[in-house]
Amino acid sequence: MKKIIILILMAFMCLCGCSNGTKVSTVTSSDSLYVRKIDTPADFVMGMDASSVIAEENSGVVYYDYDGNEADVFKVLAESGINTIRVRVWNNPYDENGNAYGGGNCDINTALEIGKRATEYGMGLLVDFHYSDFWADPGKQMCPKEWEGMNIEEKADALYQYTYESLNLLKDAKVNVTMVQLGNETNGAMAGEKTWMNIVYYLMTAGSKAVREVYPKADIAVHFANPENYDTILSYASKLEYYNLDYDVIGLSYYPYWHGTLNNLSSLMEELHQTYGKKVMVMETSYAYTIEDTDFNGNTIGEGSAVVKNYPYTVQGQTNSVLDVIETVANIEGGSGVCYWEGTWISVGNDYETNKQKWETYGSGWASSYSASYDPNDAGKYYGGCAVDNQAFFDSTGHPLESLKLFALCKTGNEIEVVADAIEDTNINVDISSAIVLPSTVNAIMNDNSTKEVPVIWDSINEESLKNQGVGTYTINGTADNKEAKCYLSLIYFNFLDNYSFEDDKGGDHTPKGWEVIEYGSASELYVEDKKTDSLTGTKHYHFWSSAPSSINFDLVQNVSSLDAGNYSFEISIMGGDAGTTDVYAFVKINDEIIAKAPMSITSYNDWHTGKIDSFTYDGTSDLTVGIHVSCAGSGAGAWGKIDDAKLNSAE
Repeated sequence: MKKIIILILMAFMCLCGCSNGTKVSTVTSSDSLYVRKIDTPADFVMGMDASSVIAEENSGVVYYDYDGNEADVFKVLAESGINTIRVRVWNNPYDENGNAYGGGNCDINTALEIGKRATEYGMGLLVDFHYSDFWADPGKQMCPKEWEGMNIEEKADALYQYTYESLNLLKDAKVNVTMVQLGNETNGAMAGEKTWMNIVYYLMTAGSKAVREVYPKADIAVHFANPENYDTILSYASKLEYYNLDYDVIGLSYYPYWHGTLNNLSSLMEELHQTYGKKVMVMETSYAYTIEDTDFNGNTIGEGSAVVKNYPYTVQGQTNSVLDVIETVANIEGGSGVCYWEGTWISVGNDYETNKQKWETYGSGWASSYSASYDPNDAGKYYGGCAVDNQAFFDSTGHPLESLKLFALCKTGNEIEVVADAIEDTNINVDISSAIVLPSTVNAIMNDNSTKEVPVIWDSINEESLKNQGVGTYTINGTADNKEAKCYLSLIYFNFLDNYSFEDDKGGDHTPKGWEVIEYGSASELYVEDKKTDSLTGTKHYHFWSSAPSSINFDLVQNVSSLDAGNYSFEISIMGGDAGTTDVYAFVKINDEIIAKAPMSITSYNDWHTGKIDSFTYDGTSDLTVGIHVSCAGSGAGAWGKIDDAKLNSAE
């Protein structure tokens, strides 16, 4: 009898142990992938956003395992060390005729199907409510169609009911929901609301209440983008505290192309945790494994993209990028996980016309033409395929890349022979009147992310022909360690200014070396910003912002010494927005008197205006100062701008 009871108990325990899904073994090695060991907590989230899988499969995409056999993609992800699947949820991504907007057609029914499969293989589901009918991000937080015209109390009640009913649908299907997001990248807006009282006190609070009632053990997360804007993120978190939101996790998007350094990310996450006692995680990240475009739609990241390229665009480079993010978060007290964005979103066909038809029919592109009825100014104009297929963890045929194994292998390490993975790009500036001397060595980036100096052989160049083409940047190809090398040669006029593109910020205190800021107003932000996408040259520029009217009023100047007598030119560039009435100009002062001005304008993001003084005469002994004056009345959310590329050259 005792033996029978023991057997019954063992069977019951087995059933209980399998209730959350099928036991899946994980990968244990790789012959080609270098992975260092990272200590992570047992409950550390290794997440994968796989929101487009259903649309992909409906479009005919087949996924495979590492042995080349057709397989459920969620089983492959679980075997690769993924323990959480993230899925975005849109309220009603369909037009009045039932045509889908695309982007995976991610309504709650899609989330339900994905949630069932994630649970089957023992993974949790992270439900990302956008509280919109289509994409929500810092630039776009549109109200769902059915909530238009509601006052804030009505909208909060609608959000509560929608969240409650959606989660109950998942609960009834026994989906293992482990985390719920209250909005997506809610940088000052959500569901059409733009005040923090409405966003937090009404809407997020309503969503939080629904989550606690349906999935009381699930973590509740908020999600912000742009962690490079350190103080801004801290201000967002302070709003959550002020309105006493019930939540558990602060999630941040961190894409290394745009979002600053890992040191900045680490400091920000540490301060958020220490200040508010919440867990912190990277809710979205990704990196390209190739520059190839496989779906004929163009990629966000490709050859010549104006982004920071911290790692090679290789399978190993993708691996090292994600490993560095995981290690950064794991080393933070309160660091709770990393979620990769859309690692399963690949091409659905082999030619543009086939793909286009599938994007429209099955929603496997980022947007269909039907989305124009909801978002006419963006998706309605630029609809099409996937722009991140070269950042997936599967190749264009659905076979998993070795890099996908990193999530499992980082727990134990997989240290293979250290070899070169790629050659680091070389950038040199040469005065157009000087001899062109190319470097004899370049840096090889090794698979362990270290660098090694190796000899290089450059293709022959015709120096005279290059110079006859004038100033500009030219690509010189070469070979190093049997790998392709590239040198980006910039022919320039010699610049007599120190730190002309603001790359040197005095040891990291955000003050530009060699420059002086003379402030006449009270701007909220005046500092050197490290953000390549907002820079003309390098990764840094001088940044200004303020929300108070007429508070931006300053000069940014450099005093020039040891300059011979002669004729010179000066120029400097600016871009920005929300400036209102402005007084902006480049200027030259001799003995503290302005002798020349060049008026400038501030219009919109990435619309750079250059103020150039073509020629002025300098006697070689007087005090010489060059700079820019910026005065803005401001409009809307407040004036802002970026200053870059100051040049003092000999006049032709």
